[in-house]
Amino acid sequence: MRLNRSFAFDVLMTSPYPRLLSPLKIAGLTLANRVVMGAMHTAIDIMDRPYERIHAFYRARAEGGVAMIISGGVSPNMEGRFDEHSSSMLGAASDRGWHRAIVNSVRDTPTLMCLQLLHAGRYAKLADCVAPSSIKSRISRHTPRALRTEEIWRTVDDYARSAEIAQELGYHSVEIMGSEGYLINEFSAPVTNNRCDEFGGSFEGRTRFPLEIITAVRRRVGKDFPIIYRISALDLVEGGMAGAETLEFARLIEQAGADVINIGVGWHESTVPTIAHVVPRAGWAFAARRIREVVSVPVMASNRINDPQVAENMLVTGDADLVAMARPLLADPEFVRKAMAGEPQRINTCIACNQACLDGYFTKRGVSCLVNPRACREIEFVAKPPGSNKRIAVVGGGAAGMNFAFNAAERGHAVTLFEASKVLGGQLLMARAIPGKTEFDEMLRYFSQRIEDTGVTVRLDQAPAAEQLVAEGYDEVVIATGVRPRQLHIPGIDHPKVLDYVDVLSRNRNVGQRVAVIGAGGIGFDMVEYLLDGVSHVPPKITDFATEYSLDLSLSSPGGLVGAAIREVPKRHVTLLQRKPGALGTSLGVSTGWILRDKLIRFGVATIGGASYERIDDEGLHILVDGVPRLICADTVIVCAGQESVNGLVSKLRSIAPNIPVHVIGGADVAGELDARRAIDQATRLALEV
Repeated sequence: MRLNRSFAFDVLMTSPYPRLLSPLKIAGLTLANRVVMGAMHTAIDIMDRPYERIHAFYRARAEGGVAMIISGGVSPNMEGRFDEHSSSMLGAASDRGWHRAIVNSVRDTPTLMCLQLLHAGRYAKLADCVAPSSIKSRISRHTPRALRTEEIWRTVDDYARSAEIAQELGYHSVEIMGSEGYLINEFSAPVTNNRCDEFGGSFEGRTRFPLEIITAVRRRVGKDFPIIYRISALDLVEGGMAGAETLEFARLIEQAGADVINIGVGWHESTVPTIAHVVPRAGWAFAARRIREVVSVPVMASNRINDPQVAENMLVTGDADLVAMARPLLADPEFVRKAMAGEPQRINTCIACNQACLDGYFTKRGVSCLVNPRACREIEFVAKPPGSNKRIAVVGGGAAGMNFAFNAAERGHAVTLFEASKVLGGQLLMARAIPGKTEFDEMLRYFSQRIEDTGVTVRLDQAPAAEQLVAEGYDEVVIATGVRPRQLHIPGIDHPKVLDYVDVLSRNRNVGQRVAVIGAGGIGFDMVEYLLDGVSHVPPKITDFATEYSLDLSLSSPGGLVGAAIREVPKRHVTLLQRKPGALGTSLGVSTGWILRDKLIRFGVATIGGASYERIDDEGLHILVDGVPRLICADTVIVCAGQESVNGLVSKLRSIAPNIPVHVIGGADVAGELDARRAIDQATRLALEV
């Protein structure tokens, strides 16, 4: 029997996204709409002023109209923590002040707050981590200790007591995390559970632990307190749960007392991308639909849903009843309000780059968002009216220049933005040329919309001289003129077969079949991606993605996989080189670099580290490796070996007009890898200070 999903006729007739914005009753509560902020690790708890930060972070999303927020995961006991700094609901690491700050953040708003209970299992960075069986994860340092049977029963009670405490603290719901390869998922999957007691072996044994948890939690919290269960719809690991078992498990979850089933996909150790930009939008809708077909409670879809129309389509076609968005609400806390107003063009869309969120977390830099540096730093980015409105010239219309311009104009300054080319975008225009990076189109759309909304004067095809800026009487000048490719001093570097990355990505210069790429940083890897595919601005399709990664779209096979990822036939023969000895790609993002390195292997790209470049001639690129001469036969040699700042205007301005403040931002300030995160953050901060 299916859930009654009727909604008011007036909502249908007047809302731009009638299904997405319609209410939904769950247990004893009513959600104002169908958008839920999914749980994410923010690392705010280890920053200064953590209570203020977490309150401001969630408050912004509540005021932005999201129906429910699922907090970052908190362990039900001490042994389930991620690391020694993490908190738990029970024991010495519990932090009631933290929870009060979270609960109070939604007070006096329609938004509901849900606590996620997450036991890290063998993913914990603790020497005494535990799991169903003593089987080490390939991505973990420690081998877990197998829980004794009595400890499992105690853990069941810990979940129930933690849920009861959450209810007492004022949370409106709890989510039991049973996905992504954490403890509960380790019990349900055969590959990590070889127990011989009542919690292992058969399907009934492997699913007993999560079902006992749901039952115990329900007894503690009563019938009107919603329980969400996050199920692993696709483990995406060999030896994962089979499709038929997953569907039966979903039925049992409902019978045990769960009010909502949230769809999780993939383990952290899976070799299939699940949330990066290479995954199509709503790419996992098929997994949500299969679960929804066998249960009558609402089903929540998640992962790579970053657009209100995409979400609306999923709900209308029956893939799900709700959608969970995590990173999209990092990018724009006002996502729901803008959807309500029928203004999707004003949504700051998540581009699934992971550079500031996941990579920030894994590298301990702190979580934020590339397109929205205010995320998790709301108390730092406070826009105040300026002491006086100024006329400000911004030279350079890339990511840094555009962000400074609209943020400064929003505060009341009169901003003129100069761009030497015929369009705004700068280096972002090259980024969007890389196959699979169509989300960068959204970034440019949003920045351009903000430029228009804030009344910035844009002067294209103009590169003003210092004298012109002085003559036009600007009070301050911001230099955001970016970078140019670094020039290498190699004999033959002026050979006709030598191009730089701008020649290829912006000037559409012809590239031969045999290519040597000098430089294995982010630009070098992007160049290889471009050379192997060459099809830009085409969003990935789920069928192509499934073929590439050998996914079973029917969900019938164990783990959702039908074999190893296929080996591709390359469009060109490419060799990627770097001066530094050792493996290539070590500087790439933690959460996405492996995807690019894996692609090199599947396409048969030759990689060479420790190369000394001797000369370029008609034969190709001559190098030395460990003192041994080698020839890389190449029709084209592409240089992706770093950048140099373009900022000659700075010294000229300061010499002829020392009284005019001159600021330098983005690549014009620091020419590292094309670091849009740093550029946008720096530009935004400066705009709030001027």
